[in-house]
Amino acid sequence: MACVETSDDRVGEVLLKRVMQEQLDEVLSSEVPVVVSTETQELESEQEQKMVLQLAVMIRTIGDAFKENRELDDNSVIDGMVGQMTSKPSYWKLVEKVFEDGQITWERIAVLFYVAGRIAVKVVIANLPELVKDILKWTLEYFRGKLLDWIQKHGGWMNSFAELARVQVERISSMSARSSGLILVFLGGVIMGSVITWKLARRT
Repeated sequence: MACVETSDDRVGEVLLKRVMQEQLDEVLSSEVPVVVSTETQELESEQEQKMVLQLAVMIRTIGDAFKENRELDDNSVIDGMVGQMTSKPSYWKLVEKVFEDGQITWERIAVLFYVAGRIAVKVVIANLPELVKDILKWTLEYFRGKLLDWIQKHGGWMNSFAELARVQVERISSMSARSSGLILVFLGGVIMGSVITWKLARRT
């Protein structure tokens, strides 16, 4: 079982770095590049690579939908986080608001990864780029200490696709008409996610 644990941990770390880096690259493309981490965590298989790529797309779609629906208001929620973030305990206290009723779901894990990326963008804009690595470190520690066991007990990352796909449908359907193009992205994601899940299941 150690192999499964290592895989879920590895996928989670690479996924978080990717989600954070994509948001930094998009918003700060004309600025001096900010690298989330110079340490590279290698994925061990093509299936893991495809899983990370697809999960990153799904997390971004869900996070953008939350922001579109003003459930994640950058100016209030995330700016407030930046203002209070002085140490790991204070950051964790803010992160735990995502799980404030004690319930863990794939959707909330996706939101956590997305919010970590938004906070990273905000601290760079606030001229505090040195905090980006702290955000990554603290989020990974929270992930490993509070979420990894739940992920393993729920079948690992490959079992997240069905739930995240359902969330995407709900979020996209509640967005404005301009978001209709995202449905095509979503449909492609569902198909790819299903194929990845099927292939991984066949290998077990």
